[in-house]
Amino acid sequence: MFGEGNVIYCGIDWAEDHHDVALVDDSGQLLAKVRITDDVVGYGQLLDLLVEHGDSAEEPIPVAIETSRGLLVATLRSGTRSVYAINPLAAARYRDRHSVSRKKSDLGDALVLANILRTDMHAHRAIPEDTDLARSVAILARAQQDAVWNRQQVANQLRSLLREYYPAALEAVARWKGGLCRPESLELLKAAPTPAGAARLTRAQLAAALKRAGRQRGIDADAGRLRDIFRAARASHPPLTEQAMGRQMLALLRQLEAACLAADDLALAAEEAFLQHEDAEIILSFPGLGPQLGARVLAEIGDDRTRFTTARGLKAYAGSSPVTRASGKKTSVAYRRIKNQRLNHAGYLWAFSALRASPGVMARYRHRRNTGDWHASALRNVFNGLIGQLHHCLRHRQLFDEQAASRTDAAVPTEVA
Repeated sequence: MFGEGNVIYCGIDWAEDHHDVALVDDSGQLLAKVRITDDVVGYGQLLDLLVEHGDSAEEPIPVAIETSRGLLVATLRSGTRSVYAINPLAAARYRDRHSVSRKKSDLGDALVLANILRTDMHAHRAIPEDTDLARSVAILARAQQDAVWNRQQVANQLRSLLREYYPAALEAVARWKGGLCRPESLELLKAAPTPAGAARLTRAQLAAALKRAGRQRGIDADAGRLRDIFRAARASHPPLTEQAMGRQMLALLRQLEAACLAADDLALAAEEAFLQHEDAEIILSFPGLGPQLGARVLAEIGDDRTRFTTARGLKAYAGSSPVTRASGKKTSVAYRRIKNQRLNHAGYLWAFSALRASPGVMARYRHRRNTGDWHASALRNVFNGLIGQLHHCLRHRQLFDEQAASRTDAAVPTEVA
């Protein structure tokens, strides 16, 4: 970090196949600029350049870049070096400070990033130093969440198509938890992709489809129910149109089957990794948190204890605490729009699940509702309390205590949400 008595800062404008690097000293003077390739040769060239300007394990040169992912970032984080992931929108605002003509270049962007650290490094946060296990939990939990969202998107497309030509299928699976995503639903639609084909299915064929899906109980009763539904009189499309829509449905069905398999596999992998982490016991002691949702919470907060020194910072990051805007005589309090969307989504599910699992949580929710809060606002307030208690328990290595949490809620005034 020190070269010839000066502090050195590095900025990297990354791209798909190359990266521009700029180094400046504490006076803003450009010391070096280079374009490297996105491979091991380019990474080695970058590390050599940093060492040449005084980078060492004891005094590493801080680096600013507009991403927190990828092999380049992994290479930079291999030692004690601090890497700052600068939001591209923030970098664009800093660019206007250096040029009013709105000119732009890759080297200029790298120079801007280096100067961000030179002038405002205290206002930005380095990428957290989470353990490898916590990072693996984050990768798996986020991938599983994406897979769930993708599964729901494909299921919605399939439902929309079935409403157009095959409403009997929706009626048949309506009473099953999971609906179109259940194995029984997938097998039924494979056996009868059109209403005409479904009407020809016998009770034995329907029972066989349920057995292929893994059903072991209530097969005969469901087979009879399904046969009655499929053979009921309904409006229909012309045969050729119906067959074409059946082919379209089978294509969506294959996508849905793959999405269901991916979501289930990733859920199992995320839970296995999460249960190996030392924070799992503390997280699971909280009401409303199971292995899957607990993995999502750990994925977003990490296990770097220096990241959130206060519960207030974690609440703001999660979007559970309100934000105050004051100007002159006007003051407004509203919920946060800028937040970690994944953690906020997990927090909503966490608070909703905790209502039945904890009398104290339910009492807090009822209090907020009685004071005029809408359901979403009351849940956000519940999550605000839970995430603060989780911060305390993680820092002090304590399990959740229902009685202690209830005393804390009674002693501390609830925040406006």
